[in-house]
Amino acid sequence: MRGLLRLTLLLFALSAAVPAVRAAEPVDLLLVLAADVSRSVSHEKFQLQRAGYAAAISDPRVLDAIRSGVNGRIAVLFAEWSGAASQAVVIDWTMIDGAKSAQAFGDQLLELPRSFADRTSISAGIDFAVTQLARAPFTSKRRTIDVSGDGTNNAGRDVTQARDEALAAGVTINGLVILSEHPMSWNPEHTNPPGGLANYYRTNVVGGPGAFVLEAKDFHSFDQAILNKMIAEIAMAEPAAGAAPTQR
Repeated sequence: MRGLLRLTLLLFALSAAVPAVRAAEPVDLLLVLAADVSRSVSHEKFQLQRAGYAAAISDPRVLDAIRSGVNGRIAVLFAEWSGAASQAVVIDWTMIDGAKSAQAFGDQLLELPRSFADRTSISAGIDFAVTQLARAPFTSKRRTIDVSGDGTNNAGRDVTQARDEALAAGVTINGLVILSEHPMSWNPEHTNPPGGLANYYRTNVVGGPGAFVLEAKDFHSFDQAILNKMIAEIAMAEPAAGAAPTQR
């Protein structure tokens, strides 16, 4: 009897010493913002891109969309991608549940340095984003990769393979293409492919329920384009004018 009592006390002490595993906190959306920082993105374009994301995340319309969800919060990770081996987390998973957290996220984004200036591997960027979704410390039925870029895939594996594997895992990919008025002299079809960059993204990059492509006519119109895109992604609403829905 005494042995049983000692065993019971020992088991109780051991269970008390083991910390409880905390369940992943539910959010309405897991969103990876995956930004192109390849060589075709100049320093000026890079700064405009960062500023556009920073402004959008704390815009009152985006915050209203976040508050409209069941949980009233989303989780966001900002990543930058370039060549096949060039991807980095700039800001790790962060819960956005109001103006304070959104402002802090945007402030960090404006302060942190650029990650790369390599070739353009959209496929590796998608693969990297899928990996980040898998390790998210939050949980959501909705998982989205928000890919912004100004050129076609020219490094790494076939972008359609990466896209199809992401879609098979239940991930939605949306695209924001930044159009270039003047093609690059050494590789004009990279930024201005036949049929246009937006069509290239529709055909090769985006997919999933409600997936769409938005166009920024240039980097100076990026602010409004990313704002429209984030509102649509968060609220699952039809994107504003300039988008073309795609579903696979």
